[in-house]
Amino acid sequence: MPTLEKVLIANRGEIALRVLRACKELDIATVAVHSKADRELKHVLLADEAVCIGPAPSTESYLNVPAIISAAEVTRATAIHPGYGFLAENADFADQVEKSGFIFIGPKADTIRLMGDKVSAIQSMKKAGVPTVPGSDGPLTEDDGRTLEIARRIGFPVIIKAAAGGGGRGMRVVHDEESLPGAVQVTQSEAAAAFGSSVVYLEKFLQHPRHVEVQVLADGQGNAIHLGDRDCSLQRRHQKVLEEAPAPDIPSDLRQQVAESCINACLEIGYRGAGTFEFLYEDGGFYFIEMNTRVQVEHPVTEMVTNFDIVREQLRIASGRALSVTQQDIKFSGHAFECRINAEDPTTFMPSPGTVTTFHAPGGLGVRVDSHLYDGYTVPPYYDSLIAKVISYGDDRETALARMRQALDELVVEGIRTNTALHRDLVRDDAFKAGGVSIHYLEKLLEG
Repeated sequence: MPTLEKVLIANRGEIALRVLRACKELDIATVAVHSKADRELKHVLLADEAVCIGPAPSTESYLNVPAIISAAEVTRATAIHPGYGFLAENADFADQVEKSGFIFIGPKADTIRLMGDKVSAIQSMKKAGVPTVPGSDGPLTEDDGRTLEIARRIGFPVIIKAAAGGGGRGMRVVHDEESLPGAVQVTQSEAAAAFGSSVVYLEKFLQHPRHVEVQVLADGQGNAIHLGDRDCSLQRRHQKVLEEAPAPDIPSDLRQQVAESCINACLEIGYRGAGTFEFLYEDGGFYFIEMNTRVQVEHPVTEMVTNFDIVREQLRIASGRALSVTQQDIKFSGHAFECRINAEDPTTFMPSPGTVTTFHAPGGLGVRVDSHLYDGYTVPPYYDSLIAKVISYGDDRETALARMRQALDELVVEGIRTNTALHRDLVRDDAFKAGGVSIHYLEKLLEG
């Protein structure tokens, strides 16, 4: 059985600190890799060893596979945790890690490839019984007649998606038959330029869905569990802003049915590690859109309602152990919210790098803050603007929301601009307080 004597953390910011804490708890030595701009990151200062892997641009540091592998070799690390973003869902990186003699803390490279291609992912989900969006069930061809026939069967509006796309890119909505052939061609061209593949597929376009996802863990040894669902519908430009667990107002039998289908899918594809099945939910129906083969930014809300450490379990699974719990051991209790605090202007959303002169994290019962900030830390302009996650928990949704309102009022970040004001407004918004807003709600609110 492999051992995780020393873990190299191939990431930065709050998730790198989160992984470091889990390693420390398990008495695993840590290696922090960092760019020249990130020498003063909190986890770099706390790690057992630190290695600079390149200049500030991520292409020359956090996406520099040879530099990361070399750092693992020099420090004699035994495993690499990719966190989220950067190389976390890069199958070639996972392959290179394993071929270089290290443990990749995540799924096998073949699984990442399978789920990274949206067409093959949907086909795998159908086979496993996971509900999917009515669509072309495979790539579109050059046959415009066939494409039109599929669209008519599904019903307009439809959406064309790049098979290799993600993060809201490589998509185009079509409302009528006349626009379809041209839209397919344009999307194919954009997909080829952005993702290196012109393969596109077609789906029914859901007009007012919610974004609901299911957290899973599997050990690759025939055991898999789910940790419930999350609602991530408050989004801007397809980027999540505020999440909660569990998703409100979903029938318990439907919730259970979908969660069990996700477990079946994990077993079907031999999944290993933490993963998330993302769905659109509309009018009582769940429709699979993609699987994220990594830990999610919003994993803390699930940890709060299950009292279960997802990152710790990732480390255990990577060491070759079976899941430490069965489904019956997982107890769901209460409600949790997470607000993503970004270094950006709350009105224009322009990034706001700079030196944090004052950072005061909120506290109190049911409040958790995951952040790498400290007084005097300089937020660099080169990376994602996420600087903190404020998480609240309560016995019920109303209590958790009340604690979040108080936590956001207590939060102090001075020296740079943040989107805290936006969050303070959102947690007081009547429609959000009622629960169940669609993925379009926030953008319409901002337009209004």
